[in-house]
Amino acid sequence: MTTIEAPGLTGAAAAAVEAARDHLLGLQSPEGWWKAELETNVTMDAEDLLLRQFLGIRADGETREAARWIRSRQRDDGTWANFFGGPPDLSTTIEAYVALRLAGDPAGAAHMRRAAGCVREAGGIEASRVFTRIWLALFGQWSWDDLPVMPPELMFLPSRVPLNVYDWACWARQTIVPLTVLGSLRPVRTLPFDLAELRSGVRPAQDAKGWGRVFTTLDRALHVYEKRPVRPLRTAALRRAAEWIIARQEADGCWGGIQPPWVYSLMALHELGYGLDHPVVRRGLAGLDRFTIRDEKGRRLEACQSPVWDTVLAMNALSDAGTPPGDPALLRAARWVAAEEVRGPGDWQVRRPSLPPGGWAFEFDNDVYPDTDDTAEAILALRRSGLPGAAEPIGRAVRWLAGMASRDGGFGAFDADNTRELCTRLPFCDFGAVIDPPSADVTAHVVEALAKEGHARTTVVKRAVVWLLKAQEADGSWFGRWGANHVYGTGSVVPALIAAGVRPDKPAIRRAVGWLEEHQNDDGGWGEDLRSYDDPAWIGRGASTPSQTAWALLALLAAGERSAAVDGGVRWLVDHQRPDGNWDEEHFTGTGFPGDFYINYHLYRLVFPISALGRYVAASNEVRES
Repeated sequence: MTTIEAPGLTGAAAAAVEAARDHLLGLQSPEGWWKAELETNVTMDAEDLLLRQFLGIRADGETREAARWIRSRQRDDGTWANFFGGPPDLSTTIEAYVALRLAGDPAGAAHMRRAAGCVREAGGIEASRVFTRIWLALFGQWSWDDLPVMPPELMFLPSRVPLNVYDWACWARQTIVPLTVLGSLRPVRTLPFDLAELRSGVRPAQDAKGWGRVFTTLDRALHVYEKRPVRPLRTAALRRAAEWIIARQEADGCWGGIQPPWVYSLMALHELGYGLDHPVVRRGLAGLDRFTIRDEKGRRLEACQSPVWDTVLAMNALSDAGTPPGDPALLRAARWVAAEEVRGPGDWQVRRPSLPPGGWAFEFDNDVYPDTDDTAEAILALRRSGLPGAAEPIGRAVRWLAGMASRDGGFGAFDADNTRELCTRLPFCDFGAVIDPPSADVTAHVVEALAKEGHARTTVVKRAVVWLLKAQEADGSWFGRWGANHVYGTGSVVPALIAAGVRPDKPAIRRAVGWLEEHQNDDGGWGEDLRSYDDPAWIGRGASTPSQTAWALLALLAAGERSAAVDGGVRWLVDHQRPDGNWDEEHFTGTGFPGDFYINYHLYRLVFPISALGRYVAASNEVRES
């Protein structure tokens, strides 16, 4: 480690922290929470229009507003991408194109011709993902016979049997159950146009090897069964699916607080006879308004919302910036967070039936699915807030977290031991992560929270630390499941290992520090392009961003570094701060499904730099005082 004197840098960092903290405080709601936009891609908006077309409730005004937003996201080559600066995405482009046709854009318009040409060149509708072809089947533009079969009879498989619904991650099972209903009933609505211009006429070859051949054979058998199902069993399965779906509707009308199960559940229930005036459907449709943003750019939907996550990150950032326990803003936030504690049952009990509830979820109303990541950050935030009585919810959360460890010692986000990979081989599952195995970033956050609650020497934490050490990549980094990517994973794990008692001079820490220093950009910041999930050449490479620079700094500072790399990162944040105290960040640095679905959390650009700069200032002051 090289010690560098940076005259004036500590003062500049302190001023940046103060300006950023003031900006963050100005964003707090009167109720105490923070919630910034969660930006994804235009499939949310395209599918919302298709949902409304399917239900017969699409209005001209909302169609025009959504179309304006979708057009604004189209790239010069005619395609749409899944993240800022990313490559063209075939399925996203198809869905955006269909939505614009619904809005009245003629196929002969220049922007539509460019899009259609790119679609055909990339393989056409035939090469799109299964979920896109399901949407097309709902409108007669693809045959249900040419889609993989997922029968609703899956509802009767017990949890110990492979391919039962609980083998899928919570977000996947909530999507698959209503899709089994739609795939069974095979509804078709009409469109006022055809999509012949998007067809290539070439069907992609099927996987004829290994598991691909096994599941292709199984799918053929299921297609035969679909033609003549056992009627009493099919009727009972559809009834069971409807009951399962309704039981999981949240208080605000959503399902899981995320778009895919929400729209499919509404369509499935409608096809089962639940009319638009039924309370479940009416509540579901009304809840979409809460996820809708309208501004000068148009109308767009958030795929989900993150008020609990945003709030606990903001609280921890304020604490890192020197805000003392008992501060009114922290107490207001802490009271809101405490009231959001999940005390009821959830799907996590399938794997942990004797574990008492506790912890927090991601959304305003997401009580069926608390998660370990939010819970870990909430524990840290509540402990630092000075809220009287916080020990009780913290204690319940600690107990719940410890009980959610998987058999290998690591932690998944929503379930324990959700690791059965068999379902990932199904032809139906060609998009997104469909299981929830332990990940380095989530395990690290749990370790840090439990260690700071005095549990560093418990068996749960020790096993989790061993899991993290084994998960370290050969280059010294850690993979980031829920953030981009190795910078996020490494930025999460190093502070956790230090909190758990791993010394900064241990090889694992030194290798991680070396990796971060090697991947620092020439401008002093850090960045990692989302293409690193698919192409190893992008690992640790990308334009510098505020959130990723902060993640790298949090790791280096936790490791005790006071080096040129640290000062360079701090200088980058100071120099790129806006006059209002915030930072700009167009690049997406959040991850929904690695390789498929990405997120730009609009608060990340603010809270993580506050934490990094705050810890830098505190460390600098400690050095001077010593």
